[in-house]
Amino acid sequence: MAAGRTVPAQEEVLGYFDTLSNWGRWGADDERGTLNLVTDDVRLAAAQAVRHGRSVSCAWEVAVPGEMERSTTACPCAAEMPGAENMPAHFHADRRWGFSTERLGFTFHGNTVTHLDSPCHLFWDGAMYNGRSHELVDPETGSGWAAVTAAANGIVTRGVLLDVAAARGVRWLEPGEGVFPDDLEDAERRQGVRVQPGDAVLLRTGRGRARHEEGATHGITQAGWHASCLPWLHERGVALIGADTPQEVQPSGYDAVLMPVHAVGLVAMGLWLVDNCDLEACAATAAELGQWDFQLAVAPVRFAGTSGSPVNPIATF
Repeated sequence: MAAGRTVPAQEEVLGYFDTLSNWGRWGADDERGTLNLVTDDVRLAAAQAVRHGRSVSCAWEVAVPGEMERSTTACPCAAEMPGAENMPAHFHADRRWGFSTERLGFTFHGNTVTHLDSPCHLFWDGAMYNGRSHELVDPETGSGWAAVTAAANGIVTRGVLLDVAAARGVRWLEPGEGVFPDDLEDAERRQGVRVQPGDAVLLRTGRGRARHEEGATHGITQAGWHASCLPWLHERGVALIGADTPQEVQPSGYDAVLMPVHAVGLVAMGLWLVDNCDLEACAATAAELGQWDFQLAVAPVRFAGTSGSPVNPIATF
């Protein structure tokens, strides 16, 4: 912990549910939360961040179960790849062609798959974003409020990568290390960039490098955003956050709210989250080009009533 750094007490963090709340800010019927900060002008300005025409993925491949962590399962679980001799004769007279098909079944929430969290993913005191009851989530039909389809038109905005691992001069942050507002501002100064309203902020802790080089997963304990970053994100008008971890530092240090970035972010702020990014190619490209902002495109699958979607965020420099 840096000298002089102030860590908010638990009661202050619990107070964020009120002091950082966006309930009613964009109307009583709003389901988009901070995505309202991505205006037409913001999208137009984001296009100007494309100065080299180079695109990189910020997602992990969805791998077979043996390579996945913890309870997350992600795989093409029934791949059919018949040869022509197994196909009905009426498909084609010369029987020379074949095809492959898959039935996909996976849980994308968790610590492995790159995915988008919509505001209905979490509740606090029985409420979702903008004061709607958790009872609007039905086990058969999904959520009737603030589901991922609220972002059906996609999220296209300026992305800013804050490479805190590089700013601290380490290969990666160790599990349990928190990232604080002064880390974010140190990275801004080092990179010559400033987060603006409507931006998506991607936090690099170096966990992707650890996964690539050592296969390290770190389990439940992880580096990430400290809860003290929430007022900073609110003040800067950030529309979306992503990280190369499942977001917040764990353990969070707060018994009463184990995942404050998720809870306050999703429920109070309506802040959309992209968990488990692979930011290594993005960071390497940014360093090579000397450019730490880019156009970011995140397109969720339009799963009706779901609390999120697997995504492949694309950064275009």
